[in-house]
Amino acid sequence: MPVLDEERHLEDSVRQVLEQDYEGRVEVVLAVGPSSDRTEELAARLARADPRVRTVPNPSGRTPDGLNAAIAASRGEVVARVDAHAEIPPSYITTAVRVLDETGADNVGGIMDARGTTPFERAVATAMRSPLGVGGSRFHVGGGAGEADTVYLGVFRREALESVGGYDPHFSRAQDWEMNHRLRQQGRRVWFTPDLVVTYRPRSTVRRLAAQYRGYGRWRRVVARRHPGTANARYLAPPVMVAGTLAATVVGLRWRPALVVPLGYAAAVTVGGWVVAKGETPAVRARVPLAIATMHWAWGIGFLTSPASLADGWDDQIR
Repeated sequence: MPVLDEERHLEDSVRQVLEQDYEGRVEVVLAVGPSSDRTEELAARLARADPRVRTVPNPSGRTPDGLNAAIAASRGEVVARVDAHAEIPPSYITTAVRVLDETGADNVGGIMDARGTTPFERAVATAMRSPLGVGGSRFHVGGGAGEADTVYLGVFRREALESVGGYDPHFSRAQDWEMNHRLRQQGRRVWFTPDLVVTYRPRSTVRRLAAQYRGYGRWRRVVARRHPGTANARYLAPPVMVAGTLAATVVGLRWRPALVVPLGYAAAVTVGGWVVAKGETPAVRARVPLAIATMHWAWGIGFLTSPASLADGWDDQIR
């Protein structure tokens, strides 16, 4: 578990791992970054309170560095990635190990079940569970079990992780997709199962959501540069939308019919957002179009403005 500024969630996240119903031995390795809150103090206290919990330093605070440090310090034949923002059910490890055994897969994962508390968080969660917001990835919207390009978090065979050298420390974002791509290049199997459902807590403000999705777009462009041919239509849709909408808006200043493009996008997001939020409160439904548009535009702008230097090793970690 890589942790940075996670005072609010860390104790609950660790408790959920320690309360797993798995019959084998479980250990928790916390890779602790230089936090601005009491995360480091809390992690140390948790380690003192339970011998199953250990900490390792992550001086850079970057996710791939923390993951690799925690993996190196762990001892099990199965390695489960858990995030402090995620909430795993008691049967998570038991189910994952069973699916690993039944399928022969090298990494298994399930559904990223976004759930919010405030109206905006619930709007973001609604958008994240909808193809209109994030496309058709099964770990977002659900679906049948089977091989997948990537999965949420992941429960791995240690041997498979070691065979590809773990997470590429270059990737501040998209490190899961990139590492799973290398697993699949080796002929290994990444498996999605709807039997694993992990509660995810979305960003709480428009600014934080935009920063998150801008980072996703920027780093997904780096993956496309590193691994040509991996950018499919779903990943290209947001940057194409941004470029097309902006161009049509500029043309529309002189030729009004072109404004049908930005107006059509706005109408589609508004109506679509209301439809996917059916059953939610009016306060949530009113915010879903904003959440969807923020995700689309931030991802698309991030992809379009991603500098080539990122692929060469320059890092712009967004915390």
